[in-house]
Amino acid sequence: MNSDDITLKLRDVRAASGLSLSKVAEMTGVSKAMLGQIERGESSPTIATLWKIAKGFQLPLSALIDTMNGDPSVFQTVTFPGTIEVKIVFPFDPALGAETFHVNLKPNQSHESPAHATGVTEEVFVLNGTLEILRGDEWVSLQAGQGLRFAADLPHGYRAGPKGAAFLNMHHYAQHTEFVENGKAHS
Repeated sequence: MNSDDITLKLRDVRAASGLSLSKVAEMTGVSKAMLGQIERGESSPTIATLWKIAKGFQLPLSALIDTMNGDPSVFQTVTFPGTIEVKIVFPFDPALGAETFHVNLKPNQSHESPAHATGVTEEVFVLNGTLEILRGDEWVSLQAGQGLRFAADLPHGYRAGPKGAAFLNMHHYAQHTEFVENGKAHS
């Protein structure tokens, strides 16, 4: 997936909401200039920036990066330069209030994530390699075949071992009935 795909989703979400760039900047904490660059395809957003935008719109992350066009056999992979690669396994499902990603980290690679929306819980299941999860002030070690559930509405992080790590990352949204789907609020 390239930045043009992300651009279209951001533009569509903002247009459907009827909000100005200034209002979106206020809601998300992302500058008006950066939002404009993302919409015009002049800048590729980092995953941290997409999380800020998703949180500001009260949307799940895959609402901004899912381009499967309804085909469940197509798993969209998004590579964020200099950070991580995320494959959307299951985009956000409003009935379940959840989405699932497959994440690969290179050997000794780490990624810190800002707090997500209030009530978001993550579940991580390690497929291969070793992984440490920063939960609060402690790093929790996991081996292949182990998992951890934690509150993701606080800053957290992931750190791969010397051989890297691949893991499933499930996000559960407590407030999922308030999300906007196709630009319209639903319950």
